[in-house]
Amino acid sequence: MLQIIEISGDNIIATRASGNLTEKDIEKIHPLIHSILDKDLKVRWYFEMENFEGWDFPGLWEDLKMDTAHAKDYEKIAMVGDKEWQDWITKFMKPFTNAEVKYFDLEEKEIAKKWIKQ
Repeated sequence: MLQIIEISGDNIIATRASGNLTEKDIEKIHPLIHSILDKDLKVRWYFEMENFEGWDFPGLWEDLKMDTAHAKDYEKIAMVGDKEWQDWITKFMKPFTNAEVKYFDLEEKEIAKKWIKQ
């Protein structure tokens, strides 16, 4: 499940992922990305993972397509989680985007929120 959460900022998308993400979850993000791009801004994404298990296959495919299509549209991505594999995913993403990508542990989420706004 992907929940949209509130963090102030004209170009910030904030989400909390739990369980498995589906194609419909990823599709929720498309209008948010385009509303930021329509303002000629780069996207900053705060992605919090709590009890997050990953993606089902259609969800992973949709996420990969979205990330590939918008690779140059991201400015910063804060990945916030509590598992070693989530940190690994953050490192794996770096070559595929121009964005500054940083991993934070869940107990550092307030620091991550400040970082994504700077």
